[in-house]
Amino acid sequence: MKNPFLKKQNIFVYLSVLFLALTQLSCNNDDNNNDGDDDDDVPVGTLPPVETKPANSTYAPAFKGQTRIAGIKTETAYTSKVFAEGLTNPWGMDNLPDGRIIVTQKAGTMRIVTQSGTVGAAITGILPVNNAEQGGLLDVAVDPAFATNRMIYWSYAFQGSGGTATAVAKGKLSADETKIEGAVTIYKAIPEFNSAKHYGSRLVWDAQGNLFVSTGERSELESRPLAQKLDAALGKIVRITKNGEPAAGNPFIGQTGVLPEIYSYGHRNPQGLAIHPVTGELWESEHGPLGGDEINRVAAGKNYGWPTITYGLEYSGAKIGDGITTKSGMEQPVYYWDPVVSPSGITFYSGNLIPEWKNNLFAAALSGQHVVRLVLKDNVVVAEERLLTAANSRFRDVLEGKDGALYAVTDGANAKIYKIAK
Repeated sequence: MKNPFLKKQNIFVYLSVLFLALTQLSCNNDDNNNDGDDDDDVPVGTLPPVETKPANSTYAPAFKGQTRIAGIKTETAYTSKVFAEGLTNPWGMDNLPDGRIIVTQKAGTMRIVTQSGTVGAAITGILPVNNAEQGGLLDVAVDPAFATNRMIYWSYAFQGSGGTATAVAKGKLSADETKIEGAVTIYKAIPEFNSAKHYGSRLVWDAQGNLFVSTGERSELESRPLAQKLDAALGKIVRITKNGEPAAGNPFIGQTGVLPEIYSYGHRNPQGLAIHPVTGELWESEHGPLGGDEINRVAAGKNYGWPTITYGLEYSGAKIGDGITTKSGMEQPVYYWDPVVSPSGITFYSGNLIPEWKNNLFAAALSGQHVVRLVLKDNVVVAEERLLTAANSRFRDVLEGKDGALYAVTDGANAKIYKIAK
């Protein structure tokens, strides 16, 4: 006769083994799905939205949280102070390997700021720039291999025979750090156009050592449609090699009548680019017209809509085009502002000085006169904060320093760099 106790014991063992297997499978799946964001720990805004002014348009957002998200306040105690001053119309910043910061000045020079905040003499040898209105020397990107090759890349307003253009150049910083040697233009966004507005332009390196470059659509009614044209480099994000050639893997390589350097299109005046420190994805900030500033998560080959769709209006208050905000085949911004804050340079925070800022997106706001903090969860904005409001200054760029502090540079003459740290 069979022992019923043994039969029950065998069933118990079987169920235990099955439970352990399912638990392990669940853990493995969790590991595979974890992108490192620790999204479960991301704080969600509980305060009123930071924007209290009325919107310019009556457009409704495409999804909840796309604009005027709840506010939040940083709980970690931090300090904000003037770190450096005496800059003239700075535009872009980047880190040197030793922790110093190199800064561009719109008229056509660069300066190096030491860890103590001392601003060095003007670095010369940079190619001539068209400094009218929104032009001049724009962004700067230090070569990832700078420690061995001392190469610097920059974007600027190029003056050609047919007009101006957003261009990218490179050169070697001399050993005494007084000049750029061997400066050469490696890329020019065609066509040249007679405008002194909407050049873009930010530079950021991808993981393969290629350079993302943002270009504006040059503002004028005649040039706007070129943001939708794939045989023009205006209103685009392009990806090029260190020699200015189209980067391998670009989405339109091999297509007839399409510029192979194009990575994404349908942009208005993109003045901020940053790589997410966990996902490696490209994010962008973009100036809208009257309303409609955008934050976009940029994917290869995608169309971001300008000027066909927008949450903004003409400066006269009239609708732009058909006055639509969505269209099939065109991407929605992750977030937008109305009224505008004029987001310029952006950066993700990856340091440890202020842990609650981990993987938050920061933007320098020009007309907003503050630094934006956006808290993200699953690529959606869940909270917004305004920093450095007491400075009453237009902010042009923001940078996470090698020391884990956040640096923000103001716009205009007698500009300052602010340092936010613990």
